[in-house]
Amino acid sequence: MGVETVLGVIFNFWTGLAVLSIILVKSSIKFVPQNQAYVVERFGKYNKTMVAGLNVLVPFIDKVAYNQSLKEHAYDVPSQAAITKDNISLVVDGVLYLKLLDAYKASYGVDHYVYAVTQLAQTTMRSEIGKIDLDKTFEERENLNTNIVNAINHASEPWGVQVMRYEIKDIEPPRTILDAMERQMKAEREKRATILESEGHRQSAINVAEGAKQAQVLAAEADKTEQILRAEGEAKAIIAVADAQALALDTVGKVANTTEGQKAIQLNLADKAIEAKRAIAKDSTVVLLPDSHSSTANVVAEAMTIINTLNNDKNTNV
Repeated sequence: MGVETVLGVIFNFWTGLAVLSIILVKSSIKFVPQNQAYVVERFGKYNKTMVAGLNVLVPFIDKVAYNQSLKEHAYDVPSQAAITKDNISLVVDGVLYLKLLDAYKASYGVDHYVYAVTQLAQTTMRSEIGKIDLDKTFEERENLNTNIVNAINHASEPWGVQVMRYEIKDIEPPRTILDAMERQMKAEREKRATILESEGHRQSAINVAEGAKQAQVLAAEADKTEQILRAEGEAKAIIAVADAQALALDTVGKVANTTEGQKAIQLNLADKAIEAKRAIAKDSTVVLLPDSHSSTANVVAEAMTIINTLNNDKNTNV
């Protein structure tokens, strides 16, 4: 065997060894992406779960049996028939948001966890809708979603998955029910319109009554004020007249104390006596002849006597 043959064999050996080493290293090193989990089996039995990053396998012994995604996924729940508590048939569909928490349980706990959770969501949805009446299915959709999520999570815990949320997309009652609901809504709207209109009339009547009441109150207040002012004016006028009369009397009294005042009083009394007799003679059919006691001079003399007596009493008091 020549040297060239030996060198060729040696080169082929090392070349094969290098290629084999590269293959072994490549098969033993695994880079797991983020939010991924590799389930590793050794001789057909579960060995470990590789998470994101660099991982090492034993070549020809370890095998990646399952590649599970840890991301949250949305799955459509097919439409299905459900019967409410008041025996109304509905067609309901939804969407399921699912996340894998345990790759080992999801790989070995159930054959196909997405299908299993979807079926569980359908049965749970039918069960929850059967607990309520038709009218409440639209009002309590949020409560329905919450109850379905709680029921699914309780049942799917051994599968290593968690339902993040469940949303009912559409609820379709029968056509006859829709027509009845539409008529009910129309009647309700008309009822609210009638109530609002009657409330408007009622408020308008109240406003008119309140306005009339306020007008009467203001009128009464104005009349009261007017009467008070009139009474005050009359009182002031009476006081002013009394003050004027008092002043006149005081002035007359002061003048009467003088000699000229006495003469003026005598002349005034004589004029009044003559005027009185003249009036009596004019208006009466009976003519009275004066005597010595009823003559004008006697009348004046009697008046003067009375005045002198008053003056003497006044001087005595002073």
